[in-house]
Amino acid sequence: MSEYWPVTDVLAYLAGGWRVERSVRDLASGARGSFSGATVFEPLDDEKGLLHHESGTFVWQDVARPAERTLRFLADDDGAGRADVRFADGRPFHDLDLTSGHHVTDHPCAADLYRGEFTVHDADHWRTVWRVGGPAKDLLLTTDYTRDSERGSGHDSERKPQHASERNSGQG
Repeated sequence: MSEYWPVTDVLAYLAGGWRVERSVRDLASGARGSFSGATVFEPLDDEKGLLHHESGTFVWQDVARPAERTLRFLADDDGAGRADVRFADGRPFHDLDLTSGHHVTDHPCAADLYRGEFTVHDADHWRTVWRVGGPAKDLLLTTDYTRDSERGSGHDSERKPQHASERNSGQG
């Protein structure tokens, strides 16, 4: 059992810089890879939300390559604990609801299905686990995010511990 850390304002929580460590496993072949780098969430100029830019080094079969991606986390009209996540070009990626500190979502990609599980551990640590299955892929991607104090942080209100009665428990 693990405790989840509810987030009342997802954009405030994510704002700033994060260190990123990702493991990648090809479940069909047994091959393993890793990504190490940083993610920065900065305000968007044209709408309410955050621009997510990730950059670092991806190692696969002992070959290291630079890697990066950009996403848009847009404010959701239904509540501050939620966001609409989109690719850099505006195509929908997935919903995100961290009000309980835990969220599961799906993203169909051609014939494959990406199932994402988001878990917030505390003010400075969260994790995503993406299970990708289908005819083209059989992958498990686990990413740990740790707040980078040198790159700034979210609003102070999101960083205060919440009362135990406000937390949810569950499998993690």
